[in-house]
Amino acid sequence: MKPKMHFTDNYIINPTNPIIINLIGTGGTGSQVLSSLARINISLLQLGHPGIFVRAFDDDIITAANIGRQLFASSEIGLCKSVALINRLNRFFGTNWKAIPQKFDKQSSYKKEDEFSANITISCTDSVVSRFDIAAHLKANKTDNNVEKINRPIYWMDYGNERNTGQVILSTVEPVIQPSSNKFIGVGTLPFVTEEFKEMLLSTDDNNSPSCSLAEALQKQDLFINSTLAALGSSLLWKLFREGMTECRGFFLNLKEFRTQPLSL
Repeated sequence: MKPKMHFTDNYIINPTNPIIINLIGTGGTGSQVLSSLARINISLLQLGHPGIFVRAFDDDIITAANIGRQLFASSEIGLCKSVALINRLNRFFGTNWKAIPQKFDKQSSYKKEDEFSANITISCTDSVVSRFDIAAHLKANKTDNNVEKINRPIYWMDYGNERNTGQVILSTVEPVIQPSSNKFIGVGTLPFVTEEFKEMLLSTDDNNSPSCSLAEALQKQDLFINSTLAALGSSLLWKLFREGMTECRGFFLNLKEFRTQPLSL
């Protein structure tokens, strides 16, 4: 039997404009993912691709407990996380990415505007409710694959983690047209995390209480769980751009046991 393969949506590989990415959450994982996105952008530009344009959504404020585990300096305490990160990356890489210091939830007015749609949505939140809000937004803004629209929603990549474990799951907003292949079975539909793992998410308690110190924060999440997830998840995203296909749609990570389990198609 032929192996299964997901072929990247053609617009991601051959776009007419920079690929638009909405990054939701710029904390422990999101700050690391944002830096990886900057590296992906530079690499794509060098390969003749239009690159990516990123909007970072987060209204959280940098505190002393964030220094060390997240990519912030003590001089940035009191600033908005998304603003501090985007300003830093824009100066360093010469990009023109945008920080939106607001939550991405159903009460947000910008969510109702089509101009804030993106080709790829990346969620790095610690809230179960936010994931269902994102899923509802993507479903409400999905368009037909044949519609020529530079901000057509195509993929959703969700990051989630506990203290020593985590996962990254890639989903498609609409079925992606798959080319005919003699070697593979094309899989065009990748389910939402809120559908495939709905019961598990609903049984999880949100724990958004702030930490007073780095030591307290490390009791909740190990020092390198976020950066490890960010590196592996960004590698999956890079594979979509560079190779145009993937045989897995994410992975589960156990950093305590140094074990990674790919999520097959």
